[in-house]
Amino acid sequence: MRMSRYLVTIGLEIHCQVKTASKMFCSCAVEYGAEPNTRVCPVCLGLPGALPALNREAIRLSILAGLMFGCRIPEVTTWDRKNYFYPDMPKNYQLSQLHAPVCQGGEVGLDRLHFPNDFQKQAPEGKVVRLDHIHLEEDVGKSTHYENNSLIDFNRAGTPLMEIVTEPDMESAEEAVALLNALRQNLIYGGVSDADMEKGQLRCDVNISLRPPGQKELGAKIELKNLNSISAVRRAIHHEIERQSAELDAGIPQVQSTRRWDDDAGETTLLRTKEDAHDYRYLPDPDLPAVETAELLAAARRDVPELPHHKRQRFTDAYGITPYDAGVLAADRALADWFEQAASAAPAGAKKTANWVINELLARLNADSLHAEQCPVSPQRFAALVDLVSSGGVSQNQGKEILDAMFAGDAASPEAIAAARGFEQVSDSSSIEPFVDQVLAEFPDKVEEWKQGNAKVGNWLTGQVMRHSKGKANPRVVSEMLRSRAGLE
Repeated sequence: MRMSRYLVTIGLEIHCQVKTASKMFCSCAVEYGAEPNTRVCPVCLGLPGALPALNREAIRLSILAGLMFGCRIPEVTTWDRKNYFYPDMPKNYQLSQLHAPVCQGGEVGLDRLHFPNDFQKQAPEGKVVRLDHIHLEEDVGKSTHYENNSLIDFNRAGTPLMEIVTEPDMESAEEAVALLNALRQNLIYGGVSDADMEKGQLRCDVNISLRPPGQKELGAKIELKNLNSISAVRRAIHHEIERQSAELDAGIPQVQSTRRWDDDAGETTLLRTKEDAHDYRYLPDPDLPAVETAELLAAARRDVPELPHHKRQRFTDAYGITPYDAGVLAADRALADWFEQAASAAPAGAKKTANWVINELLARLNADSLHAEQCPVSPQRFAALVDLVSSGGVSQNQGKEILDAMFAGDAASPEAIAAARGFEQVSDSSSIEPFVDQVLAEFPDKVEEWKQGNAKVGNWLTGQVMRHSKGKANPRVVSEMLRSRAGLE
């Protein structure tokens, strides 16, 4: 992928379903996967004479999102009709907000862990993306297109939908990905949305323009519509940068337009050109009252959570773990809560608990496709296992076997599992001494290499002792005895 010589400017419009039990303007249930067209009523089908009624919880949750991102919450928010003809919006207008959105301004900070794994080492430090506003609207139905016909399911129509509109502050596909990851993480943290892209709960439009260095005016804005995965966003932006760069190099000017991303072909195709970005003939909605936000704002303030970046800093300060480990633990609210319960119950300390959570627990959760709240091992039993390993009661490998047994459903304590399996870590020096002498006698050349400064050989010799003891010797005692017998102390 060649680097573009043009300056790239990117803004996002993120559509996120709000986590409510019912729809935005009616009492129909919000339920993913229900039989098509079974969660509908005259209001969300747009039948004549049906009147909308506001969903208080959707407004409160949107204000909560705004507070998490430092938005200004206006005293009054109002509703507008966005007029257009489209088969998945049966009224031929969408109830939305243009003139007085529920949240204004705000910003989102990007951490290294928000960037793609292969980009984190070169990710910019302290990047902040400003928000223009957040407004509430109703989602549209879902269209499924076939060769000769299309099917429409209106179950989704009317679902509360936040549109989060950023300023054009991003300069790469990777920054756009980081913003989506940061937004998604915070929205889940606050319980505002499940933000599951596979279920269509989070979708994204990308606005991208290129201009030559030195030009202050932004280039023509090209909009990429309805990208429904984070990987698609990254690939689409990279493709569009290359496409626009090639055309600009050839002297072909760009025209403001909307394009569709074809994920299979890996390219964008033209949908339409637009002379004016606002061509929807917005009108104030006569059926919906303006909302005074003071009461909802007070309720939302009580539910603002400790945000991931604050939790990450607290973990680093309070538990003495690395910023990276703190970031991994704080990335998921349920995992962070689980870790804190385990750390508070572990005499071995939070640092060792964090290592076991990151290196062992997460591997097993991921292998079984489980979230932290579904973990079959309680934080207290996990803490007991970490303490058993740290105190020398069992070896590291034996501890892993015990954890496997606990994941498989063994309800006994870690100590009982160890006893039942005959696990016993020997720390008595008189029992370990014969194995140490045997290894030193077997590998005098390795001992000499160790004395010459090759520290890795010491670990290798410890492994040989552990092998002779069938894994029962305490590796810390083995290491100390080897150093003493080899004259390295």
